[in-house]
Amino acid sequence: MSARRIVGTLIAAALIVFGGYAALFIAPDEATMHAIQRIFYFHLPAWISMFTAFTVVFVANIGWLTARKQKWDSLGVSAAEVGVICCTIGLITGPLWARPVWGIWWTWDARLTTTFILWLLYISYLLLRGLLEDPERRATLSAIFGIFAFLDVPLVYLSNRLWRTQHPQPVILGGKGSGLDPTMAKVLLVCVIAVLAIMVFVLIDRYRLELLRREVEELQIEVELRSLDAPASGTSTTRKVQP
Repeated sequence: MSARRIVGTLIAAALIVFGGYAALFIAPDEATMHAIQRIFYFHLPAWISMFTAFTVVFVANIGWLTARKQKWDSLGVSAAEVGVICCTIGLITGPLWARPVWGIWWTWDARLTTTFILWLLYISYLLLRGLLEDPERRATLSAIFGIFAFLDVPLVYLSNRLWRTQHPQPVILGGKGSGLDPTMAKVLLVCVIAVLAIMVFVLIDRYRLELLRREVEELQIEVELRSLDAPASGTSTTRKVQP
C-alpha cells in the first residue's frame, strides 16, 4: 500500500469518526424527535453517496456506448455495486428512524416506493451482467439497461416535491422556510464529506479490482484460443507388421 493510500485512508477514517462524534455529541437536540433524529446525519449522506454513485454509473454507461472502451464498463459495474450498498444503508436506516417517529417501519408512499424500485433496478443491472458471458454484449446490454434505470434517480429526489408523501417537505433546498440550524448544518456537512470519502475510496478499489479481473478474463480467453489453435501433440502412428 502506497503512502498516499495510507494517508487517504487515515483521513477518511478520521472524518467518519469525527462525524459520528459530532452527530452524537455536538449537534443540538432536535425539538420533536430528540435522539433518534441523529440517524439523519448518516441517513442523508448515504442517499447523497447513492445518488453520486448512480450518476457515475450513468456517465460510464454513456461512455461505453460512445467510446467502447473497457474502462467505462469497469467503472459502471464498480459504481453500481457501491451505489447498491449505499442504497441498502439508506433503506435500513430509514425504517430505524421511521418506527419511533411515524409509528411504522414502512409505507408505500412515493419516496419509499421509488427508492425501492431504484434498488431493484440496480440489483437487476448486476444480475443481468452475471447472465451474459460475452464481454462486449454484456457491456452493451447492461449500459442500455443502466441508462434506463437512471431515469428513476430524479424521481426519487423529486418525489416529496411532486407528491404528498410520508416524508416531510425538504429541509434543505426546499424553498422559503426550509433550512437547518447552523450547528446541525455544519455537522451534516462533515458527515456528508466523510461518507462520500469512504464511498470514493471503496469505488476506486473496486474499479482497480475490476480492471484486474478483466485482465485475468482476457488472459484466460487467450490461453483457450491458443490451446484450440495448437496442433494436437502426443499422436502416434502405427505400422503394419508383415508376417
